[in-house]
Amino acid sequence: MSNTHHTSQSQSSQKQQNSNENHESEHHEADDRRPSPMEVLRQARSQLAELTGLTPETVSSFEQTEDGWSLEVEVLELERVPETMSLMASYQVELDPQGQLTGYRRVRRYERGRADARRPGGR
Repeated sequence: MSNTHHTSQSQSSQKQQNSNENHESEHHEADDRRPSPMEVLRQARSQLAELTGLTPETVSSFEQTEDGWSLEVEVLELERVPETMSLMASYQVELDPQGQLTGYRRVRRYERGRADARRPGGR
């Protein structure tokens, strides 16, 4: 009888171990999964807003890089009346492959109503 008891304990222990291994494997797969581009955009906007206290309005550039993702995000820095005089800024945002923000910097500041100056030879 004790042999049967130990055998069932051993089988139960093996099932528990297999279950734990499967759970760990699923957990690692979820951690390794790359987010979709839309998930990256949402995470970038949310993280930038949390860090700067500014509201992202648009993403004007977005690309996947060797190190993760690179975006340029337009934010409202200072609201003015009329709205065309509000101060906007472009932020370069870098994210790791999982979509976690690793750095950002303001690259340009401008009035909402102003277009970029034409470049020589440009249209």
